[in-house]
Amino acid sequence: MGQEGHGRGQPVPSILLHPPAPFQNSLTAMRLEQLEAFLAVADMGSFQAAAQRCGVTQSTISRQVQALEMQLHTSLFHRQAQIKLTVAGETLLPRARRICQDWRLASEEIADLMAGKQPELCVAAIHSVCAYLLPPALQQFRQEFPEVQLRVTALGSDRALKVLRDGLVDVAIVMDNPRLTTSPEMVVQPLYEEPVEVLMAANHPLSRFCQVPWAELTHYFQVVFKDGYGMQRLVQDQFETSGGHLQIALELNTLDAFRGVVRQSDWVALLPQSALVESRYDPELVVRPTEAPVLSRQVVLVTTDDRLTIPPIQRFSQLVQIHSQGFWPLGRVATSAPHLPVSPREAMTVPPSPLPPPAPSPSLP
Repeated sequence: MGQEGHGRGQPVPSILLHPPAPFQNSLTAMRLEQLEAFLAVADMGSFQAAAQRCGVTQSTISRQVQALEMQLHTSLFHRQAQIKLTVAGETLLPRARRICQDWRLASEEIADLMAGKQPELCVAAIHSVCAYLLPPALQQFRQEFPEVQLRVTALGSDRALKVLRDGLVDVAIVMDNPRLTTSPEMVVQPLYEEPVEVLMAANHPLSRFCQVPWAELTHYFQVVFKDGYGMQRLVQDQFETSGGHLQIALELNTLDAFRGVVRQSDWVALLPQSALVESRYDPELVVRPTEAPVLSRQVVLVTTDDRLTIPPIQRFSQLVQIHSQGFWPLGRVATSAPHLPVSPREAMTVPPSPLPPPAPSPSLP
Protein backbone atom coordinates (compact mmCIF):
# COMPACT_ATOMS: atom_id res chain seq x y z
CA MET A 1 0.00 0.00 0.00
CA GLY A 2 1.94 3.02 -1.28
CA GLN A 3 5.09 3.84 0.59
CA GLU A 4 3.83 2.04 3.63
CA GLY A 5 4.07 -1.40 2.01
CA HIS A 6 1.76 -2.80 -0.66
CA GLY A 7 0.76 -1.34 -4.00
CA ARG A 8 -2.63 -1.37 -5.71
CA GLY A 9 -3.95 -4.85 -6.39
CA GLN A 10 -1.28 -6.66 -4.34
CA PRO A 11 -2.50 -9.24 -1.78
CA VAL A 12 -2.02 -8.13 1.80
CA PRO A 13 -1.30 -10.79 4.43
CA SER A 14 -3.10 -11.03 7.73
CA ILE A 15 -1.27 -10.76 11.03
CA LEU A 16 -3.00 -12.23 14.06
CA LEU A 17 -2.67 -9.80 16.92
CA HIS A 18 -4.12 -11.04 20.20
CA PRO A 19 -5.27 -8.10 22.37
CA PRO A 20 -5.09 -8.27 26.14
CA ALA A 21 -8.17 -8.28 28.34
CA PRO A 22 -10.71 -6.67 28.19
CA PHE A 23 -10.57 -7.21 24.41
CA GLN A 24 -10.36 -11.01 24.38
CA ASN A 25 -13.91 -11.33 23.02
CA SER A 26 -13.31 -8.93 20.10
CA LEU A 27 -12.21 -9.86 16.59
CA THR A 28 -8.52 -10.76 16.63
CA ALA A 29 -7.67 -11.10 12.92
CA MET A 30 -6.01 -7.72 12.44
CA ARG A 31 -4.81 -7.22 8.88
CA LEU A 32 -1.54 -5.56 8.04
CA GLU A 33 -3.34 -3.27 5.57
CA GLN A 34 -5.38 -1.86 8.46
CA LEU A 35 -2.22 -0.79 10.25
CA GLU A 36 -0.84 0.67 7.04
CA ALA A 37 -4.04 2.66 6.48
CA PHE A 38 -3.82 3.95 10.04
CA LEU A 39 -0.19 4.98 9.53
CA ALA A 40 -0.98 6.72 6.25
CA VAL A 41 -3.75 8.82 7.85
CA ALA A 42 -1.54 9.65 10.84
CA ASP A 43 1.31 10.75 8.54
CA MET A 44 -0.78 12.71 5.99
CA GLY A 45 -3.30 14.28 8.36
CA SER A 46 -6.36 13.42 6.26
CA PHE A 47 -8.15 10.40 4.83
CA GLN A 48 -8.10 11.85 1.32
CA ALA A 49 -4.33 12.43 1.30
CA ALA A 50 -3.80 8.98 2.80
CA ALA A 51 -5.86 7.40 0.01
CA GLN A 52 -3.82 9.23 -2.64
CA ARG A 53 -0.55 8.10 -1.12
CA CYS A 54 -1.70 4.49 -0.89
CA GLY A 55 -3.27 4.41 -4.34
CA VAL A 56 -6.72 3.37 -3.14
CA THR A 57 -10.07 5.09 -2.64
CA GLN A 58 -10.84 7.19 0.40
CA SER A 59 -13.67 4.82 1.34
CA THR A 60 -11.19 1.95 1.43
CA ILE A 61 -8.95 3.85 3.86
CA SER A 62 -11.97 4.74 6.01
CA ARG A 63 -13.14 1.12 6.17
CA GLN A 64 -9.69 -0.13 7.18
CA VAL A 65 -9.37 2.41 9.99
CA GLN A 66 -12.92 1.79 11.21
CA ALA A 67 -12.33 -1.98 11.29
CA LEU A 68 -9.19 -1.38 13.36
CA GLU A 69 -11.09 0.88 15.77
CA MET A 70 -13.84 -1.71 16.16
CA GLN A 71 -11.32 -4.37 17.09
CA LEU A 72 -9.66 -2.07 19.63
CA HIS A 73 -12.98 -0.74 20.98
CA THR A 74 -11.81 2.84 20.77
CA SER A 75 -11.33 5.75 18.36
CA LEU A 76 -7.87 6.34 16.99
CA PHE A 77 -8.47 9.77 15.46
CA HIS A 78 -10.28 13.01 16.32
CA ARG A 79 -12.21 13.47 13.08
CA GLN A 80 -12.08 17.23 12.66
CA ALA A 81 -10.97 19.56 9.86
CA GLN A 82 -7.44 18.55 10.81
CA ILE A 83 -7.23 14.88 11.71
CA LYS A 84 -5.46 14.31 15.04
CA LEU A 85 -4.57 11.18 16.94
CA THR A 86 -6.41 10.28 20.11
CA VAL A 87 -4.53 9.04 23.16
CA ALA A 88 -5.17 5.47 21.96
CA GLY A 89 -3.89 6.44 18.51
CA GLU A 90 -0.71 7.90 19.99
CA THR A 91 -0.18 4.63 21.88
CA LEU A 92 -0.67 2.51 18.78
CA LEU A 93 1.43 4.66 16.41
CA PRO A 94 5.01 3.52 17.32
CA ARG A 95 3.95 -0.11 17.61
CA ALA A 96 2.18 -0.05 14.26
CA ARG A 97 5.30 1.41 12.65
CA ARG A 98 7.46 -1.31 14.17
CA ILE A 99 5.09 -4.09 13.04
CA CYS A 100 4.98 -2.85 9.46
CA GLN A 101 8.72 -2.23 9.36
CA ASP A 102 9.45 -5.72 10.74
CA TRP A 103 7.15 -7.23 8.14
CA ARG A 104 8.87 -5.42 5.29
CA LEU A 105 12.33 -6.42 6.55
CA ALA A 106 11.26 -10.05 6.97
CA SER A 107 9.75 -10.09 3.48
CA GLU A 108 12.94 -8.68 1.97
CA GLU A 109 15.18 -11.12 3.82
CA ILE A 110 13.08 -14.13 2.80
CA ALA A 111 13.00 -12.93 -0.81
CA ASP A 112 16.80 -12.60 -0.75
CA LEU A 113 17.11 -16.08 0.77
CA MET A 114 14.94 -17.68 -1.89
CA ALA A 115 16.89 -15.79 -4.57
CA GLY A 116 20.13 -17.40 -3.39
CA LYS A 117 21.45 -14.43 -1.43
CA GLN A 118 22.31 -16.55 1.61
CA PRO A 119 25.10 -15.02 3.74
CA GLU A 120 26.60 -18.35 4.82
CA LEU A 121 26.29 -22.11 4.44
CA CYS A 122 27.11 -24.28 7.45
CA VAL A 123 28.06 -27.93 7.10
CA ALA A 124 28.74 -30.60 9.73
CA ALA A 125 30.52 -33.70 8.42
CA ILE A 126 32.44 -36.70 9.67
CA HIS A 127 36.23 -36.37 9.62
CA SER A 128 37.00 -38.54 6.60
CA VAL A 129 34.43 -36.68 4.50
CA CYS A 130 36.03 -33.36 5.47
CA ALA A 131 39.44 -34.68 4.41
CA TYR A 132 38.67 -36.36 1.09
CA LEU A 133 35.15 -35.88 -0.30
CA LEU A 134 34.43 -32.24 0.51
CA PRO A 135 37.51 -30.30 -0.74
CA PRO A 136 36.73 -30.47 -4.49
CA ALA A 137 33.02 -29.89 -3.88
CA LEU A 138 33.77 -26.88 -1.66
CA GLN A 139 36.12 -25.42 -4.24
CA GLN A 140 33.55 -25.68 -7.03
CA PHE A 141 30.79 -24.27 -4.79
CA ARG A 142 33.01 -21.33 -3.91
CA GLN A 143 33.51 -20.56 -7.59
CA GLU A 144 29.75 -20.56 -8.19
CA PHE A 145 28.74 -18.72 -5.00
CA PRO A 146 31.68 -16.46 -4.05
CA GLU A 147 29.49 -14.30 -1.80
CA VAL A 148 28.42 -17.22 0.44
CA GLN A 149 30.65 -17.80 3.47
CA LEU A 150 31.35 -21.53 3.93
CA ARG A 151 31.64 -22.96 7.45
CA VAL A 152 32.54 -26.64 7.85
CA THR A 153 32.79 -28.42 11.21
CA ALA A 154 34.08 -31.98 11.69
CA LEU A 155 31.77 -33.85 14.07
CA GLY A 156 30.64 -37.37 14.82
CA SER A 157 27.51 -38.55 13.05
CA ASP A 158 25.15 -38.31 16.01
CA ARG A 159 26.35 -34.85 16.97
CA ALA A 160 26.19 -33.63 13.37
CA LEU A 161 22.56 -34.73 13.10
CA LYS A 162 21.73 -33.04 16.40
CA VAL A 163 23.09 -29.66 15.30
CA LEU A 164 21.15 -30.06 12.04
CA ARG A 165 17.93 -30.70 13.96
CA ASP A 166 18.71 -27.70 16.17
CA GLY A 167 19.06 -25.48 13.10
CA LEU A 168 22.76 -24.72 13.70
CA VAL A 169 23.88 -26.14 10.33
CA ASP A 170 22.27 -26.47 6.91
CA VAL A 171 23.68 -29.86 5.88
CA ALA A 172 25.06 -32.90 7.71
CA ILE A 173 27.18 -35.55 5.97
CA VAL A 174 27.24 -38.58 8.22
CA MET A 175 27.21 -42.32 8.56
CA ASP A 176 23.67 -43.48 7.83
CA ASN A 177 21.53 -44.09 10.90
CA PRO A 178 17.81 -44.43 10.04
CA ARG A 179 16.90 -44.17 13.72
CA LEU A 180 18.09 -40.56 13.80
CA THR A 181 16.58 -39.39 10.51
CA THR A 182 12.95 -40.41 10.92
CA SER A 183 11.51 -36.89 11.12
CA PRO A 184 9.26 -36.23 8.09
CA GLU A 185 11.12 -33.03 7.17
CA MET A 186 14.48 -34.82 6.95
CA VAL A 187 15.81 -35.54 3.45
CA VAL A 188 18.44 -38.31 3.25
CA GLN A 189 20.56 -38.62 0.09
CA PRO A 190 22.88 -41.68 -0.16
CA LEU A 191 26.44 -40.81 -1.23
CA TYR A 192 28.69 -43.90 -1.10
CA GLU A 193 29.34 -47.13 0.77
CA GLU A 194 32.75 -48.29 1.92
CA PRO A 195 34.20 -51.36 3.67
CA VAL A 196 35.53 -51.42 7.23
CA GLU A 197 39.09 -52.75 7.63
CA VAL A 198 41.57 -53.47 10.41
CA LEU A 199 44.38 -51.09 11.32
CA MET A 200 47.31 -52.51 13.26
CA ALA A 201 51.04 -52.10 13.83
CA ALA A 202 53.27 -53.57 11.10
CA ASN A 203 54.65 -56.20 13.48
CA HIS A 204 51.28 -57.14 14.97
CA PRO A 205 50.50 -60.90 15.16
CA LEU A 206 47.34 -60.37 13.09
CA SER A 207 49.37 -58.96 10.20
CA ARG A 208 50.13 -62.56 9.14
CA PHE A 209 46.54 -62.82 7.87
CA CYS A 210 45.59 -61.58 4.43
CA GLN A 211 42.02 -61.43 5.74
CA VAL A 212 41.63 -61.20 9.49
CA PRO A 213 39.15 -63.69 11.03
CA TRP A 214 36.60 -62.16 13.40
CA ALA A 215 37.41 -64.86 15.95
CA GLU A 216 41.02 -63.62 16.07
CA LEU A 217 39.94 -60.01 16.59
CA THR A 218 38.22 -60.93 19.86
CA HIS A 219 41.65 -61.67 21.43
CA TYR A 220 42.87 -58.08 21.13
CA PHE A 221 41.84 -54.79 22.65
CA GLN A 222 40.19 -52.36 20.28
CA VAL A 223 40.63 -48.63 19.80
CA VAL A 224 37.24 -47.22 18.79
CA PHE A 225 35.62 -43.94 17.91
CA LYS A 226 33.91 -42.21 20.79
CA ASP A 227 30.26 -43.01 21.40
CA GLY A 228 28.19 -40.86 19.08
CA TYR A 229 30.37 -41.38 16.02
CA GLY A 230 28.35 -44.29 14.66
CA MET A 231 31.36 -46.54 14.03
CA GLN A 232 31.47 -47.79 17.62
CA ARG A 233 27.83 -48.88 17.33
CA LEU A 234 28.50 -50.63 14.00
CA VAL A 235 31.51 -52.56 15.36
CA GLN A 236 29.71 -53.44 18.60
CA ASP A 237 26.75 -54.86 16.67
CA GLN A 238 29.05 -57.02 14.55
CA PHE A 239 30.82 -58.49 17.60
CA GLU A 240 27.48 -59.26 19.23
CA THR A 241 26.19 -60.87 16.03
CA SER A 242 29.27 -63.07 15.71
CA GLY A 243 29.06 -64.10 19.37
CA GLY A 244 32.32 -62.39 20.30
CA HIS A 245 33.12 -59.77 22.90
CA LEU A 246 34.37 -56.32 21.97
CA GLN A 247 37.21 -55.33 24.31
CA ILE A 248 37.46 -51.56 24.19
CA ALA A 249 40.80 -50.22 25.35
CA LEU A 250 40.39 -46.60 24.35
CA GLU A 251 37.93 -44.18 22.73
CA LEU A 252 39.31 -41.53 20.36
CA ASN A 253 37.93 -38.95 17.94
CA THR A 254 40.81 -38.06 15.59
CA LEU A 255 42.50 -40.18 12.95
CA ASP A 256 45.98 -38.96 13.96
CA ALA A 257 45.33 -40.29 17.46
CA PHE A 258 44.26 -43.67 16.08
CA ARG A 259 47.47 -44.00 14.07
CA GLY A 260 49.66 -42.92 16.98
CA VAL A 261 48.12 -45.31 19.50
CA VAL A 262 47.96 -48.33 17.19
CA ARG A 263 51.52 -47.77 15.96
CA GLN A 264 52.87 -48.12 19.50
CA SER A 265 50.74 -50.95 20.88
CA ASP A 266 49.22 -54.32 20.10
CA TRP A 267 45.75 -52.76 20.02
CA VAL A 268 43.83 -52.74 16.75
CA ALA A 269 41.16 -50.51 15.24
CA LEU A 270 38.29 -51.25 12.87
CA LEU A 271 37.94 -48.19 10.65
CA PRO A 272 36.22 -47.32 7.37
CA GLN A 273 38.39 -47.33 4.28
CA SER A 274 38.37 -43.55 3.81
CA ALA A 275 39.81 -43.16 7.31
CA LEU A 276 42.77 -45.38 6.45
CA VAL A 277 44.30 -43.54 3.50
CA GLU A 278 47.22 -42.03 5.42
CA SER A 279 47.81 -45.28 7.29
CA ARG A 280 48.57 -47.15 4.06
CA TYR A 281 51.60 -44.90 3.50
CA ASP A 282 52.95 -45.39 7.02
CA PRO A 283 55.66 -48.10 7.11
CA GLU A 284 54.91 -48.77 10.78
CA LEU A 285 51.26 -49.61 10.11
CA VAL A 286 49.38 -52.17 8.02
CA VAL A 287 45.75 -52.40 6.95
CA ARG A 288 43.98 -55.72 6.46
CA PRO A 289 40.45 -56.55 5.34
CA THR A 290 38.37 -58.91 7.45
CA GLU A 291 36.99 -62.27 6.55
CA ALA A 292 33.31 -62.44 5.74
CA PRO A 293 31.06 -60.91 6.78
CA VAL A 294 32.74 -57.70 5.60
CA LEU A 295 31.42 -54.71 7.48
CA SER A 296 30.55 -51.60 5.51
CA ARG A 297 29.14 -48.21 6.30
CA GLN A 298 26.97 -45.99 4.12
CA VAL A 299 27.63 -42.26 4.09
CA VAL A 300 24.66 -39.98 3.45
CA LEU A 301 23.91 -36.28 3.10
CA VAL A 302 21.09 -35.11 5.35
CA THR A 303 19.22 -31.83 5.25
CA THR A 304 15.58 -30.69 5.49
CA ASP A 305 13.05 -30.28 2.72
CA ASP A 306 12.67 -26.54 3.33
CA ARG A 307 16.43 -25.97 3.10
CA LEU A 308 16.56 -27.76 -0.24
CA THR A 309 14.40 -24.98 -1.72
CA ILE A 310 17.22 -22.46 -1.06
CA PRO A 311 19.47 -22.29 -4.16
CA PRO A 312 22.94 -22.40 -2.49
CA ILE A 313 22.00 -25.36 -0.28
CA GLN A 314 20.38 -27.14 -3.20
CA ARG A 315 23.47 -26.62 -5.36
CA PHE A 316 25.87 -27.68 -2.61
CA SER A 317 23.92 -30.92 -2.16
CA GLN A 318 24.12 -31.55 -5.90
CA LEU A 319 27.88 -30.95 -5.97
CA VAL A 320 28.50 -33.33 -3.08
CA GLN A 321 26.46 -36.01 -4.85
CA ILE A 322 28.39 -35.46 -8.09
CA HIS A 323 31.76 -35.76 -6.37
CA SER A 324 30.64 -38.84 -4.43
CA GLN A 325 30.02 -40.78 -7.64
CA GLY A 326 32.86 -43.27 -7.90
CA PHE A 327 34.34 -41.78 -4.74
CA TRP A 328 37.50 -43.73 -3.91
CA PRO A 329 39.94 -41.95 -1.59
CA LEU A 330 42.81 -44.27 -2.48
CA GLY A 331 42.37 -43.54 -6.15
CA ARG A 332 42.45 -39.81 -5.52
CA VAL A 333 45.60 -39.95 -3.45
CA ALA A 334 47.33 -42.16 -6.01
CA THR A 335 46.74 -39.61 -8.80
CA SER A 336 48.14 -36.67 -6.85
CA ALA A 337 51.18 -35.73 -4.83
CA PRO A 338 51.12 -36.99 -1.23
CA HIS A 339 48.81 -34.93 0.97
CA LEU A 340 47.86 -32.62 -1.93
CA PRO A 341 44.17 -32.50 -3.01
CA VAL A 342 43.45 -33.00 -6.69
CA SER A 343 41.48 -30.45 -8.68
CA PRO A 344 37.66 -30.72 -8.87
CA ARG A 345 37.86 -31.79 -12.54
CA GLU A 346 40.43 -34.51 -11.79
CA ALA A 347 38.48 -35.64 -8.75
CA MET A 348 35.37 -36.13 -10.86
CA THR A 349 37.19 -38.19 -13.49
CA VAL A 350 39.35 -40.45 -11.32
CA PRO A 351 37.90 -43.97 -11.85
CA PRO A 352 37.61 -46.40 -8.97
CA SER A 353 40.78 -48.43 -8.71
CA PRO A 354 41.35 -51.69 -6.85
CA LEU A 355 42.88 -51.68 -3.42
CA PRO A 356 46.65 -52.13 -3.40
CA PRO A 357 47.74 -55.57 -2.20
CA PRO A 358 48.53 -55.84 1.53
CA ALA A 359 52.10 -55.02 2.44
CA PRO A 360 54.14 -58.22 2.86
CA SER A 361 54.84 -59.27 6.39
CA PRO A 362 57.83 -61.33 7.63
CA SER A 363 55.42 -63.69 9.37
CA LEU A 364 53.42 -64.46 6.24
CA PRO A 365 54.06 -68.01 5.00
